[in-house]
Amino acid sequence: RAAGGTETPWAQTPVTDLTAVGEGRGTVLSLKLDRLSDSVSGLTVVDPKGYLTDLKSMKITSDAEISDIKKARLLLKSVTQTNPKHPPGWIAAARLEEVAGKIQAARQLIQKGCEECPKNEDVWLEACRLASPDEAKAVIAKGAKSIPNSVKLWLQAAKLEHDTANKSRVLRKGLEHIPDSVRLWKAVVELANEEDARLLLHRAVECCPLHVELWLALARLETYDRAKKVLNSAREKLPKEPAIWITAAKLEEANGNTAMVGKIIEKGIRALQRVGVVIDREAWMKEAEAAERAGSVATCQAIIHNTIGVGVEEEDRKRTWVADAEECKKRGSIETARAIYAHALTVFLTKKSIWLKAAQLEKSHGSRESLDALLRKAVTYRPQAEVLWLMGAKEKWLAGDVPAARSILQEAYAAIPNSEEIWLAAFKLEFENHEPERARMLLAKARERGGTERVWMKSAIVERELGNAEEESKLLSEGLKRFPSFFKLWLMLGQLEERLKHLEKAKEAYESGLKHCPSCIPLWLSLAHLEEKMNGLSKARAVLTMARKKNPQNPELWLSAVRAELRHGHKKEADILMAKALQECPNSGILWAASIEMVPRPQRKTKSMDALKKCDHDPHVIAAVAKLFWYDRKVDKARSWLNRAVTLAPDVGDFWALYYKFELQHGADENQKDVLKRCIAAEPKHGEKWQTISKAVENSHQPTESILKKVVVALGKEDGAVENSKN
Repeated sequence: RAAGGTETPWAQTPVTDLTAVGEGRGTVLSLKLDRLSDSVSGLTVVDPKGYLTDLKSMKITSDAEISDIKKARLLLKSVTQTNPKHPPGWIAAARLEEVAGKIQAARQLIQKGCEECPKNEDVWLEACRLASPDEAKAVIAKGAKSIPNSVKLWLQAAKLEHDTANKSRVLRKGLEHIPDSVRLWKAVVELANEEDARLLLHRAVECCPLHVELWLALARLETYDRAKKVLNSAREKLPKEPAIWITAAKLEEANGNTAMVGKIIEKGIRALQRVGVVIDREAWMKEAEAAERAGSVATCQAIIHNTIGVGVEEEDRKRTWVADAEECKKRGSIETARAIYAHALTVFLTKKSIWLKAAQLEKSHGSRESLDALLRKAVTYRPQAEVLWLMGAKEKWLAGDVPAARSILQEAYAAIPNSEEIWLAAFKLEFENHEPERARMLLAKARERGGTERVWMKSAIVERELGNAEEESKLLSEGLKRFPSFFKLWLMLGQLEERLKHLEKAKEAYESGLKHCPSCIPLWLSLAHLEEKMNGLSKARAVLTMARKKNPQNPELWLSAVRAELRHGHKKEADILMAKALQECPNSGILWAASIEMVPRPQRKTKSMDALKKCDHDPHVIAAVAKLFWYDRKVDKARSWLNRAVTLAPDVGDFWALYYKFELQHGADENQKDVLKRCIAAEPKHGEKWQTISKAVENSHQPTESILKKVVVALGKEDGAVENSKN
């Protein structure tokens, strides 16, 4: 290296001067050692710990390093001669010899160190480490004799014994010299059987009365009545120690006296405050979580009840408690979270949000019974909260108890007679349980009460399912008179006419709908599709062009236009349209995903990189990239990207179908079951193919699993058609 620190290129230094390198290393070490030496007093200013660690990790591999060791030896000799009472100097000198492989010299040096510094435990511990196994016990015995109050030496002496009885004997000998050493008491108790441990702990608390862990250990080993006495004695000696009160509460709980638990914690907090202990809310919450982990649920609840409000301003209570409960839930402390909500509900009896949070906790971590009990209580205090009634009814329905769900909804009508949500929930319950007449009757009543557009839409859906086209048409027409700007009714009317093969009437319905809802994309798409069916591509093009003018920057309209061209084999026109589409909507995931599939396979990787730059968190793009990995048989990567897609958009059924299809091809049985289970839990409602299949009349009551499998079949057919068109 040059003086400035820049590197000379290797090609310009064909010969390496090894001697110069060695001398350089020696000079550097010499400078370091000079800096570490105090020239005035001759005392070392070495950081003993750091230097000793360095010595321990040294490995000698060259002549240069041997030279370094000689210099270090001289320096350390100077240190030990000028200041022989300085223990780190002897330890460093011994370790240097050890590193140099001269173990006998190391032992002799450390022996001298022991003679010079007989009252330093580190020197004796080092001597013990360097001694041969036969001599180690004798060395440590000498050390313990020189420094009988050194806990470290007695512990080391015990460690050298192989027999438990001998270990215990050494530790007891140590306790004769240092009866107040908690570490020695703990070590000797750990080696003892239960009976001996109890006797030892009785002696330990006499010798170390201010160490709470010894009192608590003794209480754990005693019978119920004796443990109470031990804890009372501990309280007298340590009046400021909360752990004693908490242990007393756990003791009562373990013996079935749950009524006493709350009283003990309450009394304990008052007693602690009397002696000036500040109640630290966070610390007590941690104690509550620890009690829960130990299985002491009543103690956990009592701690929360008595400490959760400490130091919290009145206006902050609700927000703080909910945040505390959510944090506990994240950490898996479910009983603590439950206790926080239970306490919060004693203060905020009529707060719907807290009842809901508590109900969600029960739903995810409790039993059906606990959730039902909570919701029953909730609607007693908040009879006007629709969501609580609906949750209760839904849980009963999911449990297969339809009469109970019906009964809850009837109670809900009585409490909130004009709630449309309750009417629609009752309709759904009957409709999904194949009671169309009951469903019809409920909707008729809801319409009489001046129901909104959703009621009319659901009424038409019932008639559609029952095959009553005339009644469906009548309801849609009446609904549209009342709600002309509700696009779903126009869409349903158009679809009804299409099913009846009244294409002109269907066209009229879509066009009328667009007059009232010109920005409704599904109506434009339905009209374009109908025109393509009736009058060919040119008419569909005209409709889609008009739609794009009225609704600029809409990716769905562009995508529909591209697909229309592709359906008729106009690849070039489709490519031109796609380029324009991406110019107008550069951040549209659905367009980028489609463009990846449109380009020839060799170009797809580049196209996918462009797509990820523009919208790297879009699930459509992520699913398209996953497909590329799938086609290239990069199974793990494909699985990872498909998982990302369903995580980002769990409500899009198409991604679940793609993921499930992938696992059916490449995954193990458990992977397939996992995807299926997750999809059922997510209850997807969206996705182009998913909605087409789930909204078909024949699939209206099908469960999620059945829809998923049908979409997978549809995907398979689509892939086959694509391959055929390419061939």
